Amino acid sequence: MPTATVNIVAILVAALVTFVLGAFWYSPVLFARQWMQAQGYTPEKVEQMKKKGMTRGYAVSMLCYVVTAYVVALLAGYTNSTTLAQGLWLGFLSWLGFAATIGLAANMFSEKPIAAWVIDAGYQLAYLVLMSVLLSLWR
Repeated sequence: MPTATVNIVAILVAALVTFVLGAFWYSPVLFARQWMQAQGYTPEKVEQMKKKGMTRGYAVSMLCYVVTAYVVALLAGYTNSTTLAQGLWLGFLSWLGFAATIGLAANMFSEKPIAAWVIDAGYQLAYLVLMSVLLSLWR
């Protein structure tokens, strides 16, 4: 298997940028209301979840973003992705081949409306493309 070097600082920055993007994506500025409706959450349920504590969820999410950024950095290295166009393509293909398909298949066996998948898949597309571009350009 070919080897690839990764930039740990770039991985941490990409994970942090993804976390911030998620905060914006799922905020009232963009899709909070639509996401809550698609998930079947009432404002009371969301408040209850906040009171219960979201620290574990945020910590696990951040860890997942670091792992994803590491894997994307490896893929960028293996494919020798170093330009904006290559980063965009790598991010899109990663989303299409993994995130979109796995999420859609899971949605088909859940009781959630397709809108739940659309909002989440949109975020996954945005962050995989953003991560891929950052990690392609900053190797």
